[in-house]
Amino acid sequence: MVAKKNLCVLILAGGKGTRMKSSTPKPLHEICGGPILSHILKTAQKLKPSAIGVLTGHQADLLKQTVKDNLAKWGIKTPVEFLLQKNLTGSGTAVKDSLPFIKKYDNVLILAGDAPLVRAETLKQLIKRHNDKKASCTVFTVNIENPYGYGRIVKEEDGSFKKIVEQSEADGKTALIKEVNSGMYIFDTPLLIKMLAFLKPQGAKKEYYLTDTLGLLKENGKKVEVYKAEDFTEAMGINSKKQLAQAAAIMRAKTNDDFMAAGVTIIHPEVTYIDATVKIGADSVIYPNSHIQGATVIGKNCVIGPDCWIENSKIEDGAVIKSGSYITDSTVGKKCQVGPYAHLRPSAVLKEGAKVGNYVEIKKAVIGKGSKVSHLTYIGDTEMGSGVNVGAGTITCNYDGVNKYKTVIGDDVFVGSNTNFVAPVKIGRGAKIGAGSTVTEDIPAGELAIARARQVNLNRKKGNK
Repeated sequence: MVAKKNLCVLILAGGKGTRMKSSTPKPLHEICGGPILSHILKTAQKLKPSAIGVLTGHQADLLKQTVKDNLAKWGIKTPVEFLLQKNLTGSGTAVKDSLPFIKKYDNVLILAGDAPLVRAETLKQLIKRHNDKKASCTVFTVNIENPYGYGRIVKEEDGSFKKIVEQSEADGKTALIKEVNSGMYIFDTPLLIKMLAFLKPQGAKKEYYLTDTLGLLKENGKKVEVYKAEDFTEAMGINSKKQLAQAAAIMRAKTNDDFMAAGVTIIHPEVTYIDATVKIGADSVIYPNSHIQGATVIGKNCVIGPDCWIENSKIEDGAVIKSGSYITDSTVGKKCQVGPYAHLRPSAVLKEGAKVGNYVEIKKAVIGKGSKVSHLTYIGDTEMGSGVNVGAGTITCNYDGVNKYKTVIGDDVFVGSNTNFVAPVKIGRGAKIGAGSTVTEDIPAGELAIARARQVNLNRKKGNK
């Protein structure tokens, strides 16, 4: 007989989420840098389980494919198995439909697929209590000031677990109880499987409740423990767009707190929007109303904002991103300056010490070390060397209506204001270009190019027209 491995995690993500009023499955709604489910998967992985199971139901194929396509992006390396809830008739049915997965493991930690705020540290304490007490089940609870809608945790006189009473069945005294069920548990798997067989349909909807297994365990002389978390928000489930916004605000606040604890200065945390997926180095300063999203990595001693948008980009040590700048899928090198009001579009790369100033747009271009593109300029599909100085109003004409072409500018080139590069062209090292030129041919290294109509002054008093 093959020995069972210790722990698996089962995420219940099969509900319809009708109150979300959306065609998107509830677990796939975005919150602080990823779908709800991605945050739960990351938390589960930190527990180092043998495997993670995701129970699907509503829009199962879409949910399954989305998760599969993004596991690597989310950094999930733990094996993930997908299960299907055939009948959406309660949490008991959900776990029954997961038996082919959970029966392979000694213990199963059951998590809600709509509760992304639960922390791995809290779940580790839940598991520790379960193991220390040698319990058959340990339920994760919290205290809530307004417990309406939650199952109440009823205890014996000695403080031990007695039962869970659902809202619809709570009498006046029970309804006053503030300790509630989070919908998350750890079970001894073989005992859970035995108890599932005895579940009976409950309520008007004839649903099978997983919570009934706790009472059944008690009736059979088994130990049921309670682990109460201090922070009630960890148990918050998301059932509507309003709750999604509330959960996002809580997650952002915790994320900002973590950054500040690690040495990042956030001038006004309440109006600074940083995804949980972002990384920021110590001694960086983030000004208000900045949005930092996705897989963005910001180094040490950087200054960001105010009013900046940075998405899926790398900002290296000592860089300064000034007010109103918009950066996506780009790399900003050490000690670079960007903005104010600059736009770095995908595949923009700024080498160390480069400067991109106000109202400059960079797209799929490399700006070399120490080069300056200071204002009112568009540089696209370009490879620019180091020490280049680009005057105001310069444009790379990289698109002819059918194809895009590349401009190559060598080191130490001086580009006069209002220059147009009609790609493909190559500018040799140290070349100089007169203001107002339209460059249509290559310029050899060190040469001066002037490509503009010759000025003619006409004396209108003598009848010239």
